[in-house]
Amino acid sequence: MTDAPKKQLGRILLQQRALTAEQLERALGEKGGGRLASRLAEQGAITDVAALKALSEQHGIPGIDLSQLCLRLEDLDLLPREIAEKHLILPVLVRDDRLFLAMANPRETKVIDELEFVTGKKVYPYIALEAALEAVIEAAYALKVRGEAYFVGPRCPPEVLRKVGLAVEGEGEEGGASTAPAGAEPAEAPVADARPLEEPGVVVDDAVGRVSRADEVEDSDFGDTSRELSVVSDLSGAGASSSPTATTGRTILVVDDEPDIRRMLKRLLTSRGHRVLEADRGMLALRMVKEHSPDLIVLDAMLPEVHGFDIARRIKGSQRYGKTPIIMVSAVYRGWRYAEDLKQSCGVDHYIEKPFKIAEVLQAVEACLASGVAAAAPESAAADVSGDAEAALNAGVAAYKAGRIDEAVGHLQRGIGIDPLAYRLHFHLGLLYGKKGQVFEAIRELETAVEINSGHFPAVKNLAILYQKAGFRNKAAEAWERALKLAPDDETRQSIRQHLLDLL
Repeated sequence: MTDAPKKQLGRILLQQRALTAEQLERALGEKGGGRLASRLAEQGAITDVAALKALSEQHGIPGIDLSQLCLRLEDLDLLPREIAEKHLILPVLVRDDRLFLAMANPRETKVIDELEFVTGKKVYPYIALEAALEAVIEAAYALKVRGEAYFVGPRCPPEVLRKVGLAVEGEGEEGGASTAPAGAEPAEAPVADARPLEEPGVVVDDAVGRVSRADEVEDSDFGDTSRELSVVSDLSGAGASSSPTATTGRTILVVDDEPDIRRMLKRLLTSRGHRVLEADRGMLALRMVKEHSPDLIVLDAMLPEVHGFDIARRIKGSQRYGKTPIIMVSAVYRGWRYAEDLKQSCGVDHYIEKPFKIAEVLQAVEACLASGVAAAAPESAAADVSGDAEAALNAGVAAYKAGRIDEAVGHLQRGIGIDPLAYRLHFHLGLLYGKKGQVFEAIRELETAVEINSGHFPAVKNLAILYQKAGFRNKAAEAWERALKLAPDDETRQSIRQHLLDLL
């Protein structure tokens, strides 16, 4: 930690009255500034909670109290021990498509990007005290080697232990880790859908908490189906282009953030009579799929905003777009076994590693287009699919208005299975998850809605509210700033400005 971040953290601690100026001056004068908060807590100058609150405010993300952690050790399979120790990171919870990560330095965004790429999961970073994180990493991986099922922090809530079938009596093992009472047999693993925690035990900055409690997810726009089910926006922005319409070929979408590769593929494919669309980032690619329904997608695996793996899963998992063939291209060498796993998990039809040969690309393109899978669906069939998705939305709205919220969720989930690029389905499902208190599920759906239609004010505003509730202050501020530009009237703009002032 350089002098500037140390001084910023010091100012926050002083403002929070967590320590005196004399205590701070002594701490700043010592070596090892990167451990400032941990060292102050170790010295007893401040509590662990005070240190976490200060770090949370400094970095704009929630803090996690590792002493309350119950960690399922099989989740450590996602991260080799040497990587965890090198970067001081630890997976604290894995849930479906999400990975909650404790970090000593959340500014290491490259680590987050690589984890998202490798795991195919959305990573939510949490700040942890450095010394505590080092100790838990050492203890947790050691317990895993011994064949234990859980790491349990010394202050893990009893209800969490009961949920996973553990009972800890007295003191745990050295370092605060225990998976069962001394001398007892290890507890059996819980059922497959059980988790040690519903979400990480966090210490949210007080100011963020106050603003969050003042807001609730709004449902005033719930049930608004008057406009098109899934509007596609911003297709004319930078990174989107197309070749002249071909008379005999197919429409191929090339998605890659490297301009030279896009130009090369465009020349290659247009010379074969195909119409080529281009996108340089994930969100734009999703919008272009919705707008143009290409016959084939050539997709880079590592993209800004939304990874190619996520795009492939969304497309292949849908009724409307699931038959569109995808050729995945990646610069990360994994070997043929990885390619086979990718075909199964994401549904891609071909996998090509960079640098690739032109003949290899042409062979894959011709195989996809000749297979019959890429044949254009009749307009009547596409209309039927769109009608089914809209019917699911209307059924969900009706169920919600009748007070049957779980039934409404089921209808909307069914609609997304039909058309995953219908932003109003994601928007409405996000609102329902928010009403049910499932914050991260709600965030996921609203993020998707905004990816598809970035100009939808209600989705952006509710996403800002949910980021606040989860303690992600920086993300909340970014979303509020976006909402400010989209606000429909002066009164709303003034309200958003006040939210930003309270937050910042």
